[in-house]
Amino acid sequence: MLGEYLAATSGVNLSEEANNRDDTRLARALVDQGLVGSEEMEQCVERLKELHEEGAEKTLADILLEAEYATASQIERARKASGDDSMYQPAQQIPGFQIMSKLGQGAMATVFEAKQLSLDRLVAIKVLPKRLSENHEFVDRFYREGRAAARLNHPNIVQAIDVGEAGGYHYFVMEYVDGKTVYDELVEHRFYQETNALEILLQVARALEHAHARGFIHRDVKPKNIMISKEAIVKLADMGLAREVSDYETAEAEAGRAYGTPYYISPEQIRGEINIDFRADIYSLGATMYHMVTGRVPFDASTPSAVMHKHLKEPLIPADHVNTNLSAGGGEIIELMLAKRRDERYSSTTDLIADVESVLRGDPPFQARKRYDQHVLRNIADSGVTVSTATAEEIAPSDKPEQNWTPILVLGFFLAFSVLMNLWLGLKVLAD
Repeated sequence: MLGEYLAATSGVNLSEEANNRDDTRLARALVDQGLVGSEEMEQCVERLKELHEEGAEKTLADILLEAEYATASQIERARKASGDDSMYQPAQQIPGFQIMSKLGQGAMATVFEAKQLSLDRLVAIKVLPKRLSENHEFVDRFYREGRAAARLNHPNIVQAIDVGEAGGYHYFVMEYVDGKTVYDELVEHRFYQETNALEILLQVARALEHAHARGFIHRDVKPKNIMISKEAIVKLADMGLAREVSDYETAEAEAGRAYGTPYYISPEQIRGEINIDFRADIYSLGATMYHMVTGRVPFDASTPSAVMHKHLKEPLIPADHVNTNLSAGGGEIIELMLAKRRDERYSSTTDLIADVESVLRGDPPFQARKRYDQHVLRNIADSGVTVSTATAEEIAPSDKPEQNWTPILVLGFFLAFSVLMNLWLGLKVLAD
C-alpha cells in the first residue's frame, strides 16, 4: 500500500524534516492523479532511501525525473494540487473532534482519522483545502456529498455523520473504516480470485441498489471508492459526484461535461448526457470488476481522452479471454455490465444481484445468459442468415425438400430378388 512504503522514508536522513513531508505529499499526489504508477513510485522511494544512506542530497522529484517516470510540469502540477495548506491546523479547529492522524490526501481533500469526543468513537473527517473553499462549485459539491450520504443508510455504504464549516474550512465527518480499498489490494496482489471478486461485487451492488431506490446515482464507482474492513465488510465510499436523478437543474448545468474517472466512466457520462441513470453505475462497477479479475482496466491508453474514446468506440476484450480461469457465467455478467449501449445492460441493479448470487451458487446467470442469447440471434440476423420460425403447417408443399428415393429403390430390388430366389428354389425342389 502506498502509505506503507512511504512510511519507510521516515527513517531516511533528509536534510530537513520538511523535505520528507514534501516528498510524501508529492508521491501521494502523483499516484492519486494517475501520473505515476504505484510500482514505479515504490522503486523511486527505495532508490531515494539508498541515496540518502550514502549521503547524497537528492529529492524524490530528482529521482522521478532521472527515471523519466514524470516530467517537470507533471511534478509541478502535482505539487500545486497537493498544496501544503498546513491541514493539521484547521482540522484541529473542528469542534468536538480530536485529530489522531492523517489517512490520505488527494487533489480535492485531505482525510483524517479523528475521535468524536461526545461518543468516544473513531471517525474519518474529510477537509476541503483552503484554496478550494473559495470555489463555490467545489463547496456546493462537497455539501451535496454530505447530504447525499446522509440520506442513505445501508451497511455497505460509508455512513455520514456531520458536515459543516470551522475556521473557514469545510469538513465532512463520516464513519471510519479500518481496512483497505480494492485499489490497495489490486496494487498488492494484481487481481482477485473470481469468488472473492464476486462477493465484493455483490456487496457493492446491494449498496447501489439502496442508493438507486432512493433516486441517487453514484457516478464514480471505482476501486479507490470501495473499502473493505478487517471484518470483510465492503463499504462504498465517496459520494462526491453523487446526484439525484430528479435533479434536472444540476444535470443541465453539467451537460456536455464528463464527470467520472476515465478508466471506469460510462459512455453516456463521457458524452455529457443529461439523462444519466443507474445504468452508468452498473457500467462503472463492471469496469471495476473487470479490473479485479484480470488485473488490468478494460481500456487503457496514454491519455485520459484516449481512454474515454476507447470506452465509446473500441470493442471490449472479454474478461474470460484475458483470464481464462474465469467462469463463463462470470464473464457473461461483466460483458452485460459493460455494454456500450445502456439499453443492453442490466435493466435493474436487482437483476444484477440475482445473477451474481446465481453464479456464486454455481448456477448460470439467468439475465446475462438470456441477453447473451438474444445478442447472438441479433448478430445472426444482422449477418444476413435467415432463421425460419414457420410451423410445419405454414410450409407450402413446394417449399418441402425433395424426397430421396434411392434407398427405397435399392431395398425394393433386394426384396424382389429374394422372392424370385425363393420361388426358383421351391420349383427346383418340386422338380427333383
